[in-house]
Amino acid sequence: MPDFRIIDTHCHLDIEQFDTDREEVWARAQENGVSDLIIPAVTADRWDGLLALCAGDAGLHPALGLHPVYLEQHGEQDLEKLPDAITASRPVAVGEIGLDFALRELDRQKQVSLVERQLDIAEQFALPVILHVRKAHDDIIRLLKKRSLPGGTVHAFNGSIQQGETYAAMGFKLGFGGMLTFERSSRLHRLARELPASALVLETDAPDLTVASHQGERNSPEYLPEVLAALAKVRGETREEVAAFTSANARQVFNLDR
Repeated sequence: MPDFRIIDTHCHLDIEQFDTDREEVWARAQENGVSDLIIPAVTADRWDGLLALCAGDAGLHPALGLHPVYLEQHGEQDLEKLPDAITASRPVAVGEIGLDFALRELDRQKQVSLVERQLDIAEQFALPVILHVRKAHDDIIRLLKKRSLPGGTVHAFNGSIQQGETYAAMGFKLGFGGMLTFERSSRLHRLARELPASALVLETDAPDLTVASHQGERNSPEYLPEVLAALAKVRGETREEVAAFTSANARQVFNLDR
């Protein structure tokens, strides 16, 4: 086992792509130095299974929310039961929520309404949020500024340096994952190099957005050390240094030591 301990702040270990080998995947991830996974929900019908998965392991941490990409699968009743589910299960965050303006078929106003109501719930419970944001960073930032939230994470961050610094000033951490391991990702490399260490966290988004060495395959939390190595390389720091500050950032924003 490596000397470092790292945290995957965005991993969908609960979904069906892991049904045949979920325990083995998590065991291999732990052997590779991954101490904790944050597992965000995408639809309400997955909440119970996600919570059951996390209940049996202190290293697995649930987040509950309604993902914008699955807009048509969410009903009013899902929003209404979110506060009760939070009260009963004490997740580490509300998520995965946000805005995806890259998919033009998704109704923008419905997305805004959905995320605003979930941000209000997160504020009510003083919980961080896990944000999915595509082509909508300024829009999300405007919504966040209207509320008092204890931060959160911006999953797969690919905005501007200025947007990243704005998120960081509001207590948000910026997630970097498998795309950082590709040589062609020069814009991401610049972001990862220039943004402050206090704003960075590691993630996989498994089973999606895999690392370069497993291109075309299912992504897995066991590959997180490759993201660590890529981040250390672009920043000119050691893997141990990057492991220490990204894990500290994750523990702080998700209150993992409570």
